[in-house]
Amino acid sequence: MEIREPLVKQKDFMIALALLSRLPVQVEGFDRGARAAWAYPLVGLIIGGIAGTAGIIAHWIGFPPGLTALISLLFMVVLTGAMHEDGLADTADGLWGGWDRVRRLEIMQDSRIGTFGVLALFFAFSARWAALWALFSVGSGTALSAILAASLLSRATLPALMAALPNARGSGLSHSTGPCPPETAWLAAALAFTLSILLLGFGAIPATLMAGMAALGIGIIASRKIGGQTGDILGAAQQVAEIFVLLLLVA
Repeated sequence: MEIREPLVKQKDFMIALALLSRLPVQVEGFDRGARAAWAYPLVGLIIGGIAGTAGIIAHWIGFPPGLTALISLLFMVVLTGAMHEDGLADTADGLWGGWDRVRRLEIMQDSRIGTFGVLALFFAFSARWAALWALFSVGSGTALSAILAASLLSRATLPALMAALPNARGSGLSHSTGPCPPETAWLAAALAFTLSILLLGFGAIPATLMAGMAALGIGIIASRKIGGQTGDILGAAQQVAEIFVLLLLVA
């Protein structure tokens, strides 16, 4: 008789935290792989909480909203080691810099950054900064709720893409975690939506839809251009979903 792995294990959160952040955590083995992906939104909650708190402290000190937003954004980048930003840049370079699947994957694996990657980073960083600037102008509490919701909803898109699309490359971070079970992806989505309701009330509904639309768009493009997802694609999806949610909350 086949023994099924439990849907949730206590160490899943620590695995997810070690994978998606640069926080000093100790994990005994990554054997759970993608089955731990249900905890990705919780990592977003931690990252967003620290970044948002840094912004609140800067706001209390008396820094203007623009500088406060920049400080929060800096913490988001540092706490993740810019892994999602790196994925966005590689995705932009690869998907629009290559003429066929093989060449696109080669470019995405190259550590050098090209014009498309630079432009993607510039516009993504500018959009997040402008959105956070506007939110901190309204109030630090509003900004904190938005940062938390955007952080956890955007990371809930990762297991969804991992479950929906095959890995396009037989190596890399996404491949090493293994396939993501559909029930894991659904659990991540339900967890993110529930926490978002606590943060945003009914505003969680359009915010969740926006994050889903962003991930769907990235998934369709990736499927057509390289036949699936990679770690870079997942990083790009997180960035785009976060931007969509922040801009919606500003509007």
